[in-house]
Amino acid sequence: MFTSSKGKRDLSVTDDAITKIKAMIVTGELRPGSRLPREADLAAELGVSRNSLREAVRALSLVRILDVRQGDGTYVSSLTPGTLLDSMGFLLEFHQQDSVLDILGVRRILEPEAAALAAQRMTGEQVRRLSELVRPAGAGVADLVAADLAFHAAIAAASGNMVLASLLDSMSTPTMRAGIWRGIVAEDTFDRTIAEHRGICDAIAARDPRLAHARALAHVAGVMEWCARAGADPAPGASA
Repeated sequence: MFTSSKGKRDLSVTDDAITKIKAMIVTGELRPGSRLPREADLAAELGVSRNSLREAVRALSLVRILDVRQGDGTYVSSLTPGTLLDSMGFLLEFHQQDSVLDILGVRRILEPEAAALAAQRMTGEQVRRLSELVRPAGAGVADLVAADLAFHAAIAAASGNMVLASLLDSMSTPTMRAGIWRGIVAEDTFDRTIAEHRGICDAIAARDPRLAHARALAHVAGVMEWCARAGADPAPGASA
């Protein structure tokens, strides 16, 4: 695709504006929740046109760094991991048919680490609650998905690492998990999947991080294997 010299210059100026705004946030000149200066003032401070500034603000708002409030102004977002990863969760949901095995591949790396950390940090009450989530209250796919999401989210949260928990949450696409759970039920592997959840929970309750890591790794790897056999398309068939 042809891009004119002027178009390239415009992109370069916009990129420069993005870099400068991010630098203001990193240095603390702009803090989470603070309002950006008036457009004309900020454009003059950054040495860019108001049009380039608008493009920079639009780009940063798409990735949740800035929050544009109509009639109120533009603010720096809370910058929490969950907020910053919301857009990634949307993209994964949108492209899930093409990337389900890639998503599971990342989960295979991260979830065992979360389980190992949870084995060291979960309180007795958290373990009790996790145990209640092992077997869903109902047998419908919606019940299975809800319990599965809650089970894995509880482990991730108990890791004590907000970024790790947010990353895993962003990859917990309910529609993908619904497809996998349909396949699990159709193949009569429901009890095996629940037993794997129970094994992870028992390892955490025993405060055994190595065992929790190994069981979580085997669990997600097994789901990957099933998806590979199913053609990496869980829709006909959520979950790990």
